[in-house]
Formats: sequence, C-alpha cells, structure tokens
Amino acid sequence: MTALSHHQITFAELGVRDEIVRALAEQGIEHAFAIQELTLPLALSGDDLIGQARTGMGKTFAFGVPLLHRITTDTTRPLDGTPRALVVVPTRELCLQVFGDLEGAAKYLTVEGGRPLSVVSIYGGRPYEPQIESLRKGADVVVGTPGRLLDLAQQGHLRLGGLSVLVLDEADEMLDLGFLPDIERILRQIPDARQAMLFSATMPDPIITLARTFMNQPTHIRAEAPQSSATHDTTEQFVYRAHALDKVEMVARILQAEGRGATMVFTRTKRTAQKVADELAERGFKVGAVHGDLGQIAREKALKAFRTGEVDVLVATDVAARGIDIDDITHVINYQIPEDEQAYVHRIGRTGRAGKTGIAITLVDWDELERWAMIDKALKLDCPDPAETYSSSPHLYEELGIPADATGSIGTPREPQQAEGGTRVSSTDSQRERPGRNRSRRRTRGGRAATGHVENPAEGQTEGGAAEPTGSGDASPARKRRRRRRPRTAAEATPTAG
Repeated sequence: MTALSHHQITFAELGVRDEIVRALAEQGIEHAFAIQELTLPLALSGDDLIGQARTGMGKTFAFGVPLLHRITTDTTRPLDGTPRALVVVPTRELCLQVFGDLEGAAKYLTVEGGRPLSVVSIYGGRPYEPQIESLRKGADVVVGTPGRLLDLAQQGHLRLGGLSVLVLDEADEMLDLGFLPDIERILRQIPDARQAMLFSATMPDPIITLARTFMNQPTHIRAEAPQSSATHDTTEQFVYRAHALDKVEMVARILQAEGRGATMVFTRTKRTAQKVADELAERGFKVGAVHGDLGQIAREKALKAFRTGEVDVLVATDVAARGIDIDDITHVINYQIPEDEQAYVHRIGRTGRAGKTGIAITLVDWDELERWAMIDKALKLDCPDPAETYSSSPHLYEELGIPADATGSIGTPREPQQAEGGTRVSSTDSQRERPGRNRSRRRTRGGRAATGHVENPAEGQTEGGAAEPTGSGDASPARKRRRRRRPRTAAEATPTAG
C-alpha cells in the first residue's frame, strides 16, 4: 500500500510529454492531485495498478495522462488507427466526461504522418452507425460502456487484439450495475501482454477477485487514509423533517441561499423528478431534469446546459445521475431520501469535490423516517430524528443563509421543461406554509463519495427496479397557485421504494 504524499508536483516534473502538459496547462491544470502524483510514476513505466480514491479526486487524469503518454511514445508499435487503449466505464455520462477529458489532454498529440491522435466514445442510447463509422476511420483510444463495446466487438467492428493499455474506471459502479459478466467477456478478447489499470472508489470482494484474474502483480495505490469517514469532510450536511406538501416550497427558498451556485436535486422516482423540475421552472428558476423517461439526446442536452451554466439547478434520479462529474456544484438537495447509505454517499459526493466545500441538505418525510434512521446509523451521522421544519421555519433561513425576504418564486416564470415527445408531466401543487414547531435541530459533518447514468437500465422503472406508476398529470401550461390541499394518489403520497 502506497502512502499519501503531501508534496504537490507538476505534470512536467513527473516526466509527462510536453504536448500533454501544454494541453492541460491551457485548462488551468498544472499540479497533480494526490492520486495522480502517486499513480503516474508507476503507470508511465507500464506497471499494472489499482487506484483507489474518492470521486472528485482526479482519477481520470491519473490513468488518462499515462495512457496517452505511453501509446504515443511506444516506437515499437506505431499507431495505425487500430485501438491501442481501451477505457471501460459504467455509464453514458461518465463515458462522455472521460472522452472529453482525454480528447482535451490529447489536443496536441499526433501520430506518424501528422494525423491527430484519435479518441472515440462508444456507448448505448445512440445509433450504431456513427460509432461504427468512427471506428472504421481509425480510433487510437476508445472510451466506452460495456454493453455497446461488447456488441461492436462481437460484430467485428471493434478490434481488441491490438490493445496495449486497458483501464476499468469506476469498477465498483460496474459491479453495482451488473456489468461484471460483460467485463469478463471483453477481457477474454484482449491480449495478455498489456498494461492494466483499475480505478474504484471502493474495493468490494468481487472487484478484488476480478483484479487478481486479469492483472499482473498490481500495485494498490490509495490516495486517502484508510480510516477516512464515509462522507465528505468538506461537505456540511443538514437534515430536516419535511412535509411532502411543503418540500417544493422549501427547495425554492433554499435555492435563494447566499453563495448558492450549481445545485443538484435528487429524487427517487422519474415522475417526481419531472414534477419538481416543472414546479421550480414555473417559480422562475433555471432548471433542467435528467431521468429515465427522457431519451439520451434530451439527457445530454440537459447536462450540457447544466455544465455551461445555462441552467443552475438539475433535478435527477439516482440512476440518471451516475457519472455526472462536475466540480463546481455548491449544493446537493435530497428531495427524497435514497435507498441506502451508499446511495446517500454517492449523492452528496457531487459537492465538496476537488478540495472545495459544499452543502448537502436532506428533506425527510414522515414516512421516510425509518429508512433515514438506518442510513443515519450506518454512516454515524448522529441525527436519527431530524427537526420538524417548514418553509417558514426561522432556523431554516438562519442555518442555510437564506435572505429573510425570500419567497417561493423569483423573477418571471419560465416555460416548464417538456418530456420526450412534447408531453408535459404534471407539476406539484403549490405548497402551504406552516409555522415551525420544533426548534431543536442537528447538523452533521462528515467526508467521502462515489459517481453516472446506467448504460441500459430498465428505464420504465423506479430506482429500485419496480414499475413506476404513471399519472395523467395536469396538462395546463401554467397552473395558478392553489392554497387548498389536493387529494393525492398513493403513488404521490408515498415515495416508491422499490
């Protein structure tokens, strides 16, 4: 086990090619993160390695930089357009993020004849033809999701016999999503003589077994202390007991907190994600949604808008959010609590990344208290019974830095986001304000995380896999706010658990 070094070093000092150093410098990246500093000397020399670090610690360049360096400096095997390096990732969004990072780092790299180094992304949810064409034109580095990679390899479009570098990124996520059989089939098609790198936030037994079967005496590099707590120590956590009819009103006020930047709001079901996004849009917020009822193109459009700042609030389900890797998220709001403690860690890991601080806020409904108590106990957050809180509770404003004059709406109402095919899912009713009753509350601090959107999920299901009820919805484009309480269906009243 390699210990963490505290000395910050540049990529140039680590011996990385000038072209890569120059490309990274143009992005403001000069000094290596801990996982990069520890990994690069071994990776550049061709050793197999296992890299373990929390999400947001810089794992992409920890394998991406040495990968690009090695395949372009290997004079014994000139690059001829046959894939020389393969990066396997669990989700579409992570595929696009890794592809973008590698393409940026390879900006000034060329091969014999002056051809630019080619990086190609291969993932599900998009037509086969353009991806097949990109492979036919020549792909030096391929980044892809397991299912589509295996499909194209079995069809003969993706040739894996010339690989000299293999990377498995977010291996624990691939285990969680059931991709290990696909990974094993891919491994059987690649040469035995190649460098292998595996990166993962956690190391469950099946991943350790996998590493032993396809790696050659790997060095295990860990860029954090083994006793690191499960939740980010750079993220301040707040937990409130909230009524379902008041949650959107609370979120609207939280979104007006001082210093609030890009924010992710998590729900457990696709229907709730769209309803919350619609309601916040009607209240004037710049909001997008990412969930399984939206096609891949719509999801990519929403993510791009979030990354560029066109929208600063993204409402997402757990499955759809896997692989979203953005460093500047200031707030995470758990509109509905997740299935378990691991999902909670993954969610709040979207903020407090790369040395920055963040705020995570969890709204626990009355019927979610039992599940929250289990999460709280597993993570030792010491807040099993959160304070009863409403959108008018003074302590909510005080603790989160919300201006006293904040209301449930801002600016001019925006057009609600349309679901695929132009059908709008209903918004929630306006929430009734109630006076706060319990002034005692607990805040928690803690430190760790994990990370995308599953390549081929059962997208007509909730996060737990059960069929999700579909409501008829409210088709009016801009409903007036109502103070009366609308009877809710069972599906609306109770978050779907499985």
